[in-house]
Amino acid sequence: MGFVSDNGGSMKKITVFGKPGSGKSTLSKNLASATGIQLHPLDSIVYKKDGELVDRKTYDSAHENILSSDSWIIDGLGPIESFNKRLDVADTLIYIDLPYRDSYWLVTKRLLKGLVVKPEGWPDGSSILKGTLASYRTLKLCPKFWNDDFMKKLEAISTNKSLYVIRSMSELNAFVENHVEFKTTNK
Repeated sequence: MGFVSDNGGSMKKITVFGKPGSGKSTLSKNLASATGIQLHPLDSIVYKKDGELVDRKTYDSAHENILSSDSWIIDGLGPIESFNKRLDVADTLIYIDLPYRDSYWLVTKRLLKGLVVKPEGWPDGSSILKGTLASYRTLKLCPKFWNDDFMKKLEAISTNKSLYVIRSMSELNAFVENHVEFKTTNK
């Protein structure tokens, strides 16, 4: 069984990105399950098992190894140079651009749920409270990065790629069902 995007393009190298608390981890896990492509949560290469940051050389090496493989799904942002490289190498760009009220709610929901169960894609050993506070701080800064200029850049680099911009919870929840078309081969 192979798969293609709904617009006929191949989905082999997929990057999923957006603001904190936008559902990147959940969508990426669902994509990996539907496609069989290995998921590489960026947090798992940015952080050590104890929640501390890895050194940049270790991160860059792990990131390069993933990008040079035949297929991958990576969710997250990470250092801007590696994010830009991921945008260049990927054949499928998925930008989750939910309204800020939704992102704040999802961060808060993750905190509340995280008091009982480790959040999806959360690095082992990381403090849910510290991570949540960092997410709130990052959300306040997001308009400086996730803006019209960024959208123009995405549109410019996506001429030979599939670009999806998810702007609502309903689009997010239905993405895999609506955009991953399975092809079966008869033998």
